[in-house]
Amino acid sequence: MICTCKLNNSLACNGLTNYAASNKIEPFYKGGKVQISKDEKFIFCTCGSRVNILEISTGKIVHSIEQDDQEDITSFALSYDDEILVTASRALLLKQWDWKQAQCTRSWRAIHTIPIASMTFDPTSTLLATGQLLKGVHELVHLVHFHPDMSLLQLFSSSADCGIRLWDLRSSLCLCVLQSHFSAVTSLAFTASGDSMVSSGRDKICTVWDLKTRTATRTVPVYEAVEGVALLPEDQDLSQIGVQNHDLHFITAGSKGVLRVWEASTSRCVYTQTLPSATPPAGKEGGETHDGDDPRSLTYLLTMGASHRVAAVTAEHNITLYQLPALSTQQQFVGYNDEILDVKFLGKNDSHIVVATNSCQLKVFELLTNSCQILYGHTDTVLSLDVFKKGLLFASCAKDKSVRVWRMDEDSGQVVCVAQGSSHANSVGCITFSRMKESFLVSGSQDCTVKVWDLPDNITTTTGDLVGLSARVTEKAHDKDINSVAVSPNDKLLASGSQDRMAKLWSLGAPGAPGAPGAGPALLGVFRGHKRGVWAVCFSPVDQVLASSSADGTAKLWSLQDYSCLKTFEGHDASVLKIVFVSRGTQLLTSGSDGLVKLWTIKTNECVKTLDAHQDKVWGLHASRQDHKMVTGSADSTITIWDDVTEVEQAEEQAKQEDQILKQQELSNLLHEKKYLKALGLAISLDQPHTVLTVIRAIRQSEDSRDLLERTLLKLRLDQKESLLRYCAVWNTNARSCLDAQAVLQVLLTHLAPEELLQYQGARGHLEGLIPYTERHMQRIGRLLQSSMFIDYMWQKMRVTGSSSITPSKIVNYGHLNQEWDIENESIVEIQMGPD
Repeated sequence: MICTCKLNNSLACNGLTNYAASNKIEPFYKGGKVQISKDEKFIFCTCGSRVNILEISTGKIVHSIEQDDQEDITSFALSYDDEILVTASRALLLKQWDWKQAQCTRSWRAIHTIPIASMTFDPTSTLLATGQLLKGVHELVHLVHFHPDMSLLQLFSSSADCGIRLWDLRSSLCLCVLQSHFSAVTSLAFTASGDSMVSSGRDKICTVWDLKTRTATRTVPVYEAVEGVALLPEDQDLSQIGVQNHDLHFITAGSKGVLRVWEASTSRCVYTQTLPSATPPAGKEGGETHDGDDPRSLTYLLTMGASHRVAAVTAEHNITLYQLPALSTQQQFVGYNDEILDVKFLGKNDSHIVVATNSCQLKVFELLTNSCQILYGHTDTVLSLDVFKKGLLFASCAKDKSVRVWRMDEDSGQVVCVAQGSSHANSVGCITFSRMKESFLVSGSQDCTVKVWDLPDNITTTTGDLVGLSARVTEKAHDKDINSVAVSPNDKLLASGSQDRMAKLWSLGAPGAPGAPGAGPALLGVFRGHKRGVWAVCFSPVDQVLASSSADGTAKLWSLQDYSCLKTFEGHDASVLKIVFVSRGTQLLTSGSDGLVKLWTIKTNECVKTLDAHQDKVWGLHASRQDHKMVTGSADSTITIWDDVTEVEQAEEQAKQEDQILKQQELSNLLHEKKYLKALGLAISLDQPHTVLTVIRAIRQSEDSRDLLERTLLKLRLDQKESLLRYCAVWNTNARSCLDAQAVLQVLLTHLAPEELLQYQGARGHLEGLIPYTERHMQRIGRLLQSSMFIDYMWQKMRVTGSSSITPSKIVNYGHLNQEWDIENESIVEIQMGPD
């Protein structure tokens, strides 16, 4: 317990040191074909040059199949047994994939002269049909489908001539052309017996066909361009969606963006899905829309028979799963988010995030499954968000000059709009809640004003109609657009940041009575120092300081007492867009236009960590209430969830150090016991070249060193020999360790074949690095050998006057060639050279 307390105190003092990305919500679908696996566990969809495989249970991309030539994929097909995936690209290349291993098993050039628009497998997974210019067809085939009864070997196709052709695969002849539609046929659906078929088209009709007589039995006007049709099961009670008998019923999906159920025998619509109401997009007078204009229009409809579900794909690249028999929304995945403008944690335990993208809708993601709710209400791009500290109430503001308040149900997680206000004269670019109680919110606009909006007391419990908000007070705060507003932790102060390069501090009560009800903001001071516009302001949760970030690439801390700049943080290469306090106010997180997120320690002015996970501006940055995770959102359409891994990394480092100490002790014991093989293997596993060198030297200093070194090295594993060769390349660069390196190299080069040696990882580079240093050592040894031979030659020729013999131990050089010092007699003696 004592150790735990010390560790926690240390963490509190040192703050955070690192975050690690734990989850990513990134684009996985940008239009094109969508297919669901037979086991209903995965969704396959195209995204440029990739086919992404999404796991339905987690909402995460588990595999991504990408073309080597970076060409866009025009179509793909998954076999009925979920084993084979075939893709077609604009390069007219077909590839067969083992998608579970993300490996291409076969590729071949298509016989087509234009990109393939459609392809499908037969029910036996042995035949693949691709759309092309078929015999007798002069238009591109955009739809192919095998007859469900494979004993007939028949194929249906459709092209821009609006006909449905039936082909005999045995004779390759067209058996008939089914004519009913006057526009492109978009979908075919077959009964289980294969006797009947329903076709849909953009001519706003669906046709029921008798395939035995090959005639149309019913034409159903549906009054919308239909992109997908699916038959409902006949053995299920579907009375909740208007099915009262066992006649043929089908679902349509099209330009109106809703699923509708039709009874084929009466051509009657028995059920129409209701969606959350949305105000018509700006520019549509009177709410008038045309086919295809609604962003919620549906482009694909897929059935999931085993789980009794239906999947619909929208023009906005959203994939929604509906559960029968009520067609209730079960899951929704957003394929493409566009530019992320703001993101905040939501929910009591930060279980959700709310995201503002470059659209008029808000998206609420459940982090566990990545399932999404889409919130309609604003009529133009949503620019900013703020969440009240309890996590269930949040506010949004948009270019439509309005602010909205939303409430999440704690149990179901469903979000509804509970209040709305609109009195700004221009786009509302920032918004913030009160901190202590849900009593008011503050908005800042491009009209240079700040408005304070009072919230009703029952805002968290109100039901029914939307509450209208009115601004308690309006204050012209700056001379240019207001980019950020923040309320102090005690709800008494307001800070604003603007493009006019200034941040300002306001009292939210009348002068002399801070915080008094009904009072408007009163200017207290101005923070001057930024060289360009101020993007964000934030109050410290514990100190009387304000943080600001600017387009000049800096973040600053300001005193609330005298409005002076206390610290400046420099490190971003571009605009600093967001700033938040973490670690109980001892650290800062900043995000910038350079795509980086930086963690700063305020006390030392030091950037302790730079996180690089985005490729574009990071507009959204928010820390959880407990500081244990954060979320970032970028213009690259990616949302990243980060977990604080400080404690984990410190625990791992401590465990690593303890392990190193134990291994070092074990190594010392092995050396003492002269168990050199185990000692060498342990030293290599520690990846400590100096320790390995110590073991090598210990072996070379022992008796019978050469044989012992040879026996020891040859018993090492292949990976250990690879490491040893890498160490030798380093040792050989130093004159003190080159002899040890050469001894090891001699053993390896003597007993290993060149072919085997070159298979070692990086062996060629290591050997090339050994050559120049080995040549240098040979030259040095050669010079030393010449010098020693010269001294030996001189010694043999010396004759000492008056002395019979002088041993080397009795003389030392005295500085001249013919004078030496006699150690015993302590005198200089002359040395005469021989006649040679």
